Parts: sequence; structure tokens; C-alpha cells
Amino acid sequence: MDFKRLMVFFAVAAAILFGWEQIFPTPKPDPARQQAAQTAQQSAAQQTGPAAALTPTVPVTVTTDTVKAVIDEKTGNLRGLTLLKYNASSDESKDFVLFNDSKAHTYIAQSELLNSDGQNVLKGLTFTAAQKQYTLNGDKAEVRLSAPETAGLKIDKVYTFTQGSYVINMRYDVTNSGGAPVKLDAVYRLLRDSSKPEGEGYFNQTYAGPVVYTPAGEFEKVPFGDLDDDYHSGKDQAEYVRKTDSGWLGMIQHYFMATWILQPKDGQTVCAAGACQIDLKRRSDTLYSAAVRVPLAAVPAGGKLGAGIDLYAGPQTTSMISKVADNLQLAKDYGKVHIFASPLFWLLNKLHDFVGNWGWAIVLLTIIVKAVLYPLTNASYRSMAKMRAVAPRLQALKEKYGDDRMAMQQAMMQMYKDEKINPLGGCLPMLLQIPVFIGLYWAIFSSVELRQAPWLGWITDLSRPDPWFILPVIMAATMFAQTYLNPPPTDPMQAKMMKIMPMIFSVMFFFFPAGLVLYWVVNNILTIAQQWYINRKIEQQRKAGEILDAGK
Repeated sequence: MDFKRLMVFFAVAAAILFGWEQIFPTPKPDPARQQAAQTAQQSAAQQTGPAAALTPTVPVTVTTDTVKAVIDEKTGNLRGLTLLKYNASSDESKDFVLFNDSKAHTYIAQSELLNSDGQNVLKGLTFTAAQKQYTLNGDKAEVRLSAPETAGLKIDKVYTFTQGSYVINMRYDVTNSGGAPVKLDAVYRLLRDSSKPEGEGYFNQTYAGPVVYTPAGEFEKVPFGDLDDDYHSGKDQAEYVRKTDSGWLGMIQHYFMATWILQPKDGQTVCAAGACQIDLKRRSDTLYSAAVRVPLAAVPAGGKLGAGIDLYAGPQTTSMISKVADNLQLAKDYGKVHIFASPLFWLLNKLHDFVGNWGWAIVLLTIIVKAVLYPLTNASYRSMAKMRAVAPRLQALKEKYGDDRMAMQQAMMQMYKDEKINPLGGCLPMLLQIPVFIGLYWAIFSSVELRQAPWLGWITDLSRPDPWFILPVIMAATMFAQTYLNPPPTDPMQAKMMKIMPMIFSVMFFFFPAGLVLYWVVNNILTIAQQWYINRKIEQQRKAGEILDAGK
């Protein structure tokens, strides 16, 4: 019974651990649709590269202390962004690339201006910059790209980069030399393919794709698969708020994000001239667009207009993004256990502020969570300890009744009644712990704060697997130790399975981030200490005659 209960606990925990997306996956296109998409992409690649809409970049580079950006001089679009303080997932010697327009991966930021007829007034224009390379001038770096005057409009695109920040301001300066006011709308877009983020494996899959936050709809994820369905059906049925006066939208992936900020924290909304229209879709070139159309104030005859918006493109660091826009921290995706993971990360962050090391913060957090759950776990372990104490009697009953299962069950139930043992007493407390432990798992797994964060000695990056596999080996040892503290199964096959389980789990944890393995190791050590103490007390009770042994 105890073995089955333990197996149920691990099975349910593992199922939730790997996420609801694994159990209830987002609907994906059928094979025919996937083949059609691949054919369309290959056709586009044969014509003009991986994305038919993209032309070769004429680079203008901007280097700050946090990023290296590449702006296409001709279009004024942001075509490359390297995060200088983060290393690549697959190669620690290289910097992490967020935006890219290479053959392997497309992820860029675009913008355009539409007139009252919905036509792009930038079409056919060529921007030029004063120089090809820019660096910080004080705490700012400003890049102005100017286009020749056309139809009475002189348009400049201005990018402003700030020291120590991942917020990039993009501004249009429009001069109207005509004799009548001009009404324009700005469109800000993130464009990317659906390829998996670099370094993603089976054990570290997270949501990657469009997201929207509005006061009306709150935080909404719109998977690529939903946009595929819309594209193939010709219908716009994906669920998200399409009009808003504030909020933000963009694309997220594990640890990193890019979002257009419609209303900065404690600032004015860019939608002041009318409701902003959000448009998420898959395009014919197989790229996915997360765009917002922003109505601008009319440019008066002989007058000027400056219209800007912030783009946050960088890590999902809670302390940083929470200051950029309201609820931007929701982009750190904890999935369906957000209600548990968010407060647990808050506590983890506070502990880090206290000890100054994320590894020790994880240790302290595990101890605190273990202490809070002590009443629940204590009930489980007392039940298991009693079962362990009467194990000799169970074996004696098995030998006495042999194959008479009915008599065996009746004798077992009478023994449980006499000894006041509830064979299911440990199940509910174990199940109640699962949401908390899974929330803690995602709080650690989703935190970019642990990326490149050292603990001690050989652990120099808590977000990567243990390079020497020391923690997984210790975890396997602690799991083996727990099997000897649990009631021994009466079935030899079950006993073998109990010994194999630690090996199976340790192999999985060889691929897990070291921070997660550290959490499980500490939790196991505390569990062993708690189980040993309770077993010792129950054994003392047995010797005192409070629990009968097989010979009485």
C-alpha cells in the first residue's frame, strides 16, 4: 500500500512537473498543414532567403553596456540585438542573440506609418544615418535615420538607447510642409519564425510565442498553433483582446522577451488619440507577427509631430521589468501554477537580497517551505513509520494466509484498526504538497536571475546542468536512503522497483538545471532527517509496547 502511494505521488508530481502543455498540448496543425507550411517556406527561401519579406541588411550598429543592436539603415528596422551580459545557451563563450535575421532564425522589430487610406507612407523611402557605428554618449545613444521629403512629409526615425537598460525608445519625427493637416497611424511589429529557442531541450521546454496584456483581458498567450489555424481557415478566431487603451504586447520565450509598451509605468499611454488595435497573425511567408496599430495626433499644416514608443527587449528579470510597465512581470511565464510560483519567487528574491547568493537563497527557501509544510508531511511520515513498524506482522500474515487473499485483507484491516493506522493517511497530505512543490519548481526554472549565477565551487551557473554531475549523484543517493526509511514492500518485484526508481529519477536530473537539482537535494536531505526522527520515535513506541510486533 505504501509503495503504491509513493508511486502515485511521484507519478502525479512528475506529470505536473513537466507541465500541463505536455499532458494537454496546444492543438497543432495536422501533418498536411505542416507539409504545406514547409513547402511554402522552402519556396520563399529559394526566392529571396528564409523570409521573403526581408531584404539584405545595411547595418548601423549601436553598442551600449547591455546590448549591441543592428538597425537596417534603409528601412530603419531593428534587425539584430545581442545581449552582452548573457551568454548563448549552446555556447558560453558567445553572447546571447535575441533579434536576428539570419537564414537559421528570424526575429526582428519593425515599424511603419499608415495614412488615412491605410497605405504605408514609408514604402519606397530609404533612410540614411549620419554614421554607421554608435556608442553611448554619456548615458544615452541616439540614432537618427532620415528619409527625403515626399508629398510634403519629412520623416525621421529616432532610436534612443539608455545605459544599463534594455528599454529602446523608437520615435517618429514628422514634419508637414503641406497646406493641410495629415492624419497618420503608427504600426509597431515584432516578427519571428516559430523555431524553438536556442538551447531548448526535452526537459526545459517553455512557452514561446505571442503574448498580450490589456486591462480588459489581462495576460493572454496566443500560441503559434492558434495563428496557424486562423491562417489555414481564413478566420480570425484566436482568443485575445484586439482593442485597448493601454497594456503591452510582444513575444516571450524562456528567460527573454520583447514587448511594445503601450503605457510605461506611471507614464502616459501611446493610445491617447484613440484605441490601439492589436493584430496577431501568421503571414504567408510563414513568419508570425505581433503588431499594434496606434492612432497618432494629426500633424498640422506647417507643423511637426513627435510620436514614440518603448520597446523592452531583454531578460525577464522581475525587479527590472516590473518598473517598465504595469504587470510586465506576468511575461515571466509560470504557466498554470502562477498562483504558487509567483509568491515563492518573491520570497526567493528576498532571501537573495539577504544572503547575496542565489544558490544559498534556494537552500533557505527549501528549508522555509519544508518548515511550513511540516504539519502535512509529518502526518504522512508518521503513517509510513507506523507501517514500517508493523512490517514484520504484515510479513507474518502473508506467510500465515498464503494465497487466501480475502482472509489476508481481513486480517490486515483488523491489524490496522487495532493499531490505529490509516493506510491511506499519508495520501492526502502528499497530494496537497504537490502544487507547492511544482510552484517552487517553476519559480526556479523560469527565473533568468539564476542564469550565470554561481553557487559554490564547481557550480558556476545555476541555470545549466551540473558540469560534474555531483548534485544528481547526491540526489540519487538521498533517494536510495529514503527507500530504506520507507516501509519495505512485501512484493519482491515492488522492492526491486523501489531500488530502480532513484536511478531513473537521477538520470532525468542529469539534464536539469543545477538550481533545480539543488532544491531537490536539500528537500531530500530534510525529508531523510524528518523520516529518521519519526521512525525512531515510532520504534521507541514499539519497544515500549505501544505498537505490537510480530511476536506478540
